[in-house]
Amino acid sequence: MSTEKLDNFKQSGDYIQSLDRGLQVIQAFSQQNSALTVSNAAKLTGLSRPTVRRILLTLEHLGFAESTNGVFSLTARTLTLGYAYLSSNNTWSIAHPFMRDFVNQTGESCSISILDGPEIIYVARVSTKRIMSINIDVGTRLPAYATSMGHVLLAGLPEEELKNYFDSNDFTKFTDNTIQSKEHLLEVLKGVRENNWGGVDQQLEEGLRSIAVPIRNLHGKVIAAINCSVHAGRISRDVLQDRFLPQLQETAEKISKAMSTTNNSRFI
Repeated sequence: MSTEKLDNFKQSGDYIQSLDRGLQVIQAFSQQNSALTVSNAAKLTGLSRPTVRRILLTLEHLGFAESTNGVFSLTARTLTLGYAYLSSNNTWSIAHPFMRDFVNQTGESCSISILDGPEIIYVARVSTKRIMSINIDVGTRLPAYATSMGHVLLAGLPEEELKNYFDSNDFTKFTDNTIQSKEHLLEVLKGVRENNWGGVDQQLEEGLRSIAVPIRNLHGKVIAAINCSVHAGRISRDVLQDRFLPQLQETAEKISKAMSTTNNSRFI
């Protein structure tokens, strides 16, 4: 949803501010912030301390959070929120057989993600060896500008949505190769659109390189991205592009065709 549409909706009678704020507090928890005080959560969300305190106490009362000496953390019950999506929307399970075939052929990990604000969120993954210090699994979020799948997803955005992305994004430097400016990223996205694939070489983490291609719906709209990640010291850029890219493109095409037979509105 564009910023303008979101702002307009917030002025409508259908908008529930308390739900919005509650979700903001839940999303403030992350791998880096697994435990938060009221002050920490207020700083991360931009909400007032009294508001955050009431939300955290409510979450604790409902069993979604627990606290020790004023430090809050989420409980396993919050997994039910994600499971509700996975169990009610088995769309991505359709992709698993094709992803497994790719992994068996290449011996490398394969993932699918969608764009969620300034980040990508993993919705399917078939892994082999762990090659990142970050623990990647379904639900993991990573900055779009530093990932191959992020480049593919950003390149598929309409102009207005891409503008909103730049308005809300900051470029954090992860390695010497990380993109650090809007101008650089726009140049990269232009190449992704022209070539119909994207790649990063040690932009998010030293030693990690990957390629990604789009998954499209019946009308050609990019609705997800699929990637292949490898260790830079073991797989060269030439091998990644010349050998693995055609296989990844074939896998994406098979998934796109399989998805088009579902009743999910995303693919219609």
